[in-house]
Amino acid sequence: MAKILVLHGPNLNLLGQREPELYGHVTLDDINQGLMDQAQKAGHSCSCFQSNSEGALLDAIGATLKQPIDYIIINPAALTHTSIALRDALLAVAVPFIEVHLSNIYARETFRHHSYLDDIAHGVIGGFGSMSYQLAMTAVIEFLSRES
Repeated sequence: MAKILVLHGPNLNLLGQREPELYGHVTLDDINQGLMDQAQKAGHSCSCFQSNSEGALLDAIGATLKQPIDYIIINPAALTHTSIALRDALLAVAVPFIEVHLSNIYARETFRHHSYLDDIAHGVIGGFGSMSYQLAMTAVIEFLSRES
């Protein structure tokens, strides 16, 4: 049984209320429950963590050195475009990860087109709303099954 960690960045706790025309009506709790169910059906465990604090996300990534995690799914939200610290933390722990976005960041404002994580991610999935997370979990499960 593999352990999967899902990390959600700033403002994702507001899903379902925040700009529903862009992010949809699905709540973060709905997304998390769906991911945990999807992982469990595949024989894996999934834990989810959201923070509006970059430091808390860094701590969660660093904790994977003591509580081993096999795979990370991360939606860094606005930190995608600003956080070298997240990049460094993910490189330091060397846990494979998929970068996820609800919206297509390349179809939005120019400043959102750059990601500090995309070149070190196993893959990037975005633009499919909450289904982006489901697609990422499907990819993780497939990747893990090939490794075993």
